[in-house]
Amino acid sequence: MSMITEITLIAVVVAVACALPGVFLVLRGATMVSDAITHTVLLGIVLAFFITQDLNSPLLMIGATLVGLLTVWLIETIQRSNLVSNDAAIGIVFPLFFSIAIILITLYAGDVHLDEDAVLMGELAFAPFRRLDLMGYDLGPKSLWVMLVILIINSFFIFFFYKELKVTTFDPAFAAAIGFSPLIIHYALMTLVSLTAVGAYDSVGSILIVGFMVGPALSGYVLTQSLNKMIGITVIMAVINSVSGVRLAFMFDTTIAGMIAVVTGSTTLLILIFSPKKGLFQHQISQNRARRNLNKEIEKMA
Repeated sequence: MSMITEITLIAVVVAVACALPGVFLVLRGATMVSDAITHTVLLGIVLAFFITQDLNSPLLMIGATLVGLLTVWLIETIQRSNLVSNDAAIGIVFPLFFSIAIILITLYAGDVHLDEDAVLMGELAFAPFRRLDLMGYDLGPKSLWVMLVILIINSFFIFFFYKELKVTTFDPAFAAAIGFSPLIIHYALMTLVSLTAVGAYDSVGSILIVGFMVGPALSGYVLTQSLNKMIGITVIMAVINSVSGVRLAFMFDTTIAGMIAVVTGSTTLLILIFSPKKGLFQHQISQNRARRNLNKEIEKMA
């Protein structure tokens, strides 16, 4: 298998793994919370590393996931105080945790391959060099297998808890009335977001993780009103953006993660403008038509 094929596979798996929980983040209006999580979990990685002194320890993923949940809880606690809005709460917690992580890295982990640039940007080009060996057999890039496991976990969660996710997303009051706990489902979803973010860090960095979670899901949201179709469109867009981004990055000899982010942003923007149902262009046409009809009615009355 060639390097470009392995890089493309990693990008596709990461994109789909991020896009699946992203569907419900977009529907719940919690996309900025995902941005906060993808940055603050760095603190969990750093603290777990100080305990284990091993960048390959599974405790790093556990620590990052716990800090992600702590981020969500703290944001919501501040918001419930009614002293600040949700975006202001995110603006308080996100920089605080992320800055503490950066300070700890600068002071105590300067000689370790753990830095803020890698976390922010990632580098897909290096992912194929980190191999998974089992009893002398090369099974391929380690990050590919990690993200495959996370993709399976995300897929199973959505499949088995689809009804609960749907009800708690669109009508949490009704969900609580019939016995579903919106809080449990919410924190389960945020656990998956945290787990997915830390799993994808090594390959694509936090900036592209946010793009993967939001871009394809937003495209699906604009193109359809069916949740099933939205999930399908989201997965398709995640694959298209990843494959196109990798190919263009090699064509122009530039950063892979950056090019995928550009492609994701561009396709999402085009869909937002030209979507036949909810696009800005269609919205403008509808407004102009309504304005002309109103003017005709006024002329008739005159």
